[in-house]
Amino acid sequence: MKEGRPSKEDREACPIKKTSIGGQALMEGIMMRGPQTTALAVRNTQGEIVIEKFPSSTGKKSAVRKIPIIRGVFNFADSMIFGYKCLMRSAEISGLEEAEEELRKEKELKKAKKQAERTDASVPEEEPVTQETDAPVKEEPTEKEEPGNPAAETKVTPTKESTEKKKQSVMMTVIMCVAVVIALAVVVGLFVFLPTWIYDAIARHVDWMAGNRYLKSVFTGILKILLLVGYMAAISLMKDIRRTFRYHGAEHKTIFCYEKGLPLTVENVRAQRRFHPRCGTSFLILMLLVGILLGFFIPPTLPTVLYALIRILLVFPIVGLGYELIKFCGRHDNWLTRIISAPGVALQHITVFEPDDSMIECAIAAIKEVIPKDGSDKW
Repeated sequence: MKEGRPSKEDREACPIKKTSIGGQALMEGIMMRGPQTTALAVRNTQGEIVIEKFPSSTGKKSAVRKIPIIRGVFNFADSMIFGYKCLMRSAEISGLEEAEEELRKEKELKKAKKQAERTDASVPEEEPVTQETDAPVKEEPTEKEEPGNPAAETKVTPTKESTEKKKQSVMMTVIMCVAVVIALAVVVGLFVFLPTWIYDAIARHVDWMAGNRYLKSVFTGILKILLLVGYMAAISLMKDIRRTFRYHGAEHKTIFCYEKGLPLTVENVRAQRRFHPRCGTSFLILMLLVGILLGFFIPPTLPTVLYALIRILLVFPIVGLGYELIKFCGRHDNWLTRIISAPGVALQHITVFEPDDSMIECAIAAIKEVIPKDGSDKW
């Protein structure tokens, strides 16, 4: 028997199953989330796989969060928030933030040198413009420390460098919050107001388009899909994003390998297909398609702003229905689920790429940490 091929005993011990375990591609790593445990497997600057684990849920879910459609809204919001935190953590482990900080310091130093050259001054050696090492925190005793003296304590005086780091941390948090708000505004503008405005602008010159609710919903929906595909295709050309999409492929292949009951080896994972019906990319397409159907019930003659606002409010039922569809496709494999999954699988051709063996190793390391012993991940 070739190495990595499952024996008869292996197949009997590991039956084919559908799992609820899902994942997310990170910076130089993978996040896998099981019913009990979540794990990150990220390569650090030395090329080692760093694994971090924590509980998937902090408490018992309320009855409301278990209601079909409504649960999809909560799960989507939770996945977005949690996924963002994991992405930021992976950037820390992989050294991306350190690299960006070093680049920032180099730019500041170059700027300072150019300024010094203009003013015929030099940068003082004892007080450099940028501080590359972390100075220790100074400790000043407030009382004489004597054995048995409970009043004796140490006063910690923060250094200039530690204060600067705190300021930078607060500033980065503010910048990230502003960036999120701007990103949401751009998304709403591009995917809600722009398609509606374009259709209404055309309808003003074409009488038969103005009162056609079906055409308006289909037109705006298709335009949103084209915008999404164009955006995904554009960012896939970026080197770092393309590498993250390769980790995306490692995540899918590893889950497929586990679902087939094969031993989790690099050879077995490498042989799997990279397009999975439960992918987040498929979820995005499904939401847009569901949005087209729900748009049939909106009066097409409403003012552009009012029509767009109703579309925004429909995001909640759209997310809920999209979640139920993606869940259904993950649990079943038949002609109906293949039809539902087809648009998402097509889009995965530009968001899921073939991984290398080192990426597969990260995915295997992550999923092994989250597979429950009691089989509670089985759908």
